[in-house]
Amino acid sequence: MPVSFRPDLTDVWIFRVTAGGLEILLLRRAPTKAVLPGLWQCVSGSLEDGESITDGALRELAEETGFGTTDIEAFFDLDQINQFHEPSERAIVSSAVFAVRVRAGAEATISHEHDAMRWLSPAAALELAIWPAYRESIHRIEENLLDPERAIWFELTLDGERAKRSGVGGEIRPD
Repeated sequence: MPVSFRPDLTDVWIFRVTAGGLEILLLRRAPTKAVLPGLWQCVSGSLEDGESITDGALRELAEETGFGTTDIEAFFDLDQINQFHEPSERAIVSSAVFAVRVRAGAEATISHEHDAMRWLSPAAALELAIWPAYRESIHRIEENLLDPERAIWFELTLDGERAKRSGVGGEIRPD
């Protein structure tokens, strides 16, 4: 099936559940970045030519945090597309938004694109999140991805496919 809309960017929100509760990782854009230096954000980056949207999201995740398949417990589509005006591009830019749950002990290794990172409670993450769309993503993680009965409907395989579900209670069907 042909893709009818291809976003410019992917955003990936990273979270983990520890004994202390839900933690969301925010990264601060390095002062050397031409666009929005100092902004606290999730992983964000451009798609490469011919790259699938989900492959781009997972590539950006690995490039900006070092998180790979051994760290990821679950990969989710947040059912969110952000659009915003970017003056440096003189265009409306769009981004497909995803989330990954990493294992409780996982730690990021940030790239040169960022100069700091923080694992934060949702309330603290909301305080640092400037854009309304960022706050919406944090709310979606809290509301949908902590409840296993809701989360299964957002979950993707690492190949970017939806898991097969039965019509009763959303149970995963064996292949």
